[in-house]
Amino acid sequence: MNSNSPNRFNIALTGDSIIARRISMHQDEQTVNLYQKIKEADVAFTNLEVLPNNFVGHPAARSDGAHFAAHSYVLDDLMDIGFNLYSCANNHALDYGVDGLLSTIQELEERQLSYAGIGKNLTEARMPVYHSVSGGTVALLSCTSTFFDEQAAGEQRPEVQGRPGVNPLKFEVEYEVTEKQLHALKEIYQDLGLEEQRQNFVKLGFGSDPTNKKLFPFVDTNLRVAGTMNALFSASDTPKVRTKTSTKDMQDMAKWVKEARARADVVIVSLHAHEQGQVKEQPAEFIREFTHRMIDEGADVVVGHGPHLLKGLEIYKGKPIFYSLGNFIGHNELVFKLPEDSYKRFNVDSTLTPSEIFRLRSDNGRKGFPGNAVYWETIMPICQIKDGRLQSIELHPVSLTRGDTPYKRGRPYLSDAKTGIEIMNRFSALSKEFNTTIHIDETGKGIIHL
Repeated sequence: MNSNSPNRFNIALTGDSIIARRISMHQDEQTVNLYQKIKEADVAFTNLEVLPNNFVGHPAARSDGAHFAAHSYVLDDLMDIGFNLYSCANNHALDYGVDGLLSTIQELEERQLSYAGIGKNLTEARMPVYHSVSGGTVALLSCTSTFFDEQAAGEQRPEVQGRPGVNPLKFEVEYEVTEKQLHALKEIYQDLGLEEQRQNFVKLGFGSDPTNKKLFPFVDTNLRVAGTMNALFSASDTPKVRTKTSTKDMQDMAKWVKEARARADVVIVSLHAHEQGQVKEQPAEFIREFTHRMIDEGADVVVGHGPHLLKGLEIYKGKPIFYSLGNFIGHNELVFKLPEDSYKRFNVDSTLTPSEIFRLRSDNGRKGFPGNAVYWETIMPICQIKDGRLQSIELHPVSLTRGDTPYKRGRPYLSDAKTGIEIMNRFSALSKEFNTTIHIDETGKGIIHL
């Protein structure tokens, strides 16, 4: 415990933990200093982006990248480092199907860990988890906007069981194009025979026209299973991609945030989202809409992750929104074993071993995650709470090892002063888009007073 007062406590926040091997045993000074800060935090949060289920279950036919399963002992390692609060809603939660997810839930519950974002039905996945410490209680809600439809949890009915899965945050997409471009699209759609097929599909009762008559649906109802075309277009002066959060999912999340607000001192909403704005460092339009609404409903902190790189910090109504904390543990290349689907996806010879898949995928570390420094730098915010109110935030710069071979990559450690200042300056620049000012000291640590 770090707190000396019964009404004080602190919360350490980290991004994606893609952990495939134990890392708690490392004793170099910068690693020890990082782990010490996590252990001293009363509450330590991370996004669990692997399935610690000992590879139980059947590999999903499609995965958003490699299939991320791991040995269950990685949970024990995260606990040894000091983590006690986990978000689990992400695009890899169903990499080994429903059985793999249920096995993960079992491993978490056997260790009595506080987790949110997955469940045996939609309500379980939506509900907050409560984690109490001497200074107060923290509620965590976890959702993901990056998922396949079959990964979303389904609601329970009196006569039919629910579907295990993740807490989904769906969003609607509209492509704005010029009048000239829209006319060309309609002409192409008509000439391909797709409009006639769509109208027949609607007449059979399998589809419907958009409620907004200004929207033009470019949909292939015939080859829909192949995942070909399904987009809505509208006319505008300037081409732009517009996104909006699903009304139902927004309302459901708002309901549970209000519930958490009534039962906890601090409410954290975790969002796993790969979707971006015009550039990869900017959040998509619907993400800003969602995060603002969550704080309006009573959340104290919104912590984002997913794209494996840092995005900026916004202070909205005095509450922090971390749009992405990037990677915390990056063992992407150390997944112990992979299903045949991964070999096909990455177009490699099925006789190769997993290390060869990742070597070919990254071109010997020259491209992808290994080839870009932004994926190996992050920050760890530590939020100071007093009397149930957020007082200040310390921002600690963190680096991940980038050795010349994959097994040396992806372990976090506290950055030295020079690197830390570089990381914080970049994070500060990203945050200026949201009019956020960060004070940086000579060690590279950032400070925000609220």
